[in-house]
Amino acid sequence: MSTTNRFSPEVRERAVRMVLEHAGEHSSRWAAICSIAEKFGCTAETLRKWVQQAERDKGVRPGLTSEERVRLKELERENRELRRVNEILRKASYGLDGFPVICTIRWRLGSVTTARKNDSLMRTPHSGPRK
Repeated sequence: MSTTNRFSPEVRERAVRMVLEHAGEHSSRWAAICSIAEKFGCTAETLRKWVQQAERDKGVRPGLTSEERVRLKELERENRELRRVNEILRKASYGLDGFPVICTIRWRLGSVTTARKNDSLMRTPHSGPRK
């Protein structure tokens, strides 16, 4: 999917408005879209997608509005970043011997205590059992 916008939002709105206004003058909505798309210099499929999105934004057609799509993309991006950070932290929490390092942070005292899990019942090796 291309991320460049060749047409300004004003041109898109005008094209969509023309399709909705002149749909009755053509034999079908697709005929109106093809006729108007040619005048604006875009493909009929592009204009059809603009019309559908405009209908979603107005609540006429089911689906995500433009604002909801933007918010969803932001949340997906944030989720990807958090997963990446969690993976880095998970990998960093294991010591060189393959066992987790427990790190306790005491905010009031401003100190950090680091210890290794020694108990054989608590050992959970990162890369499999020790040999």
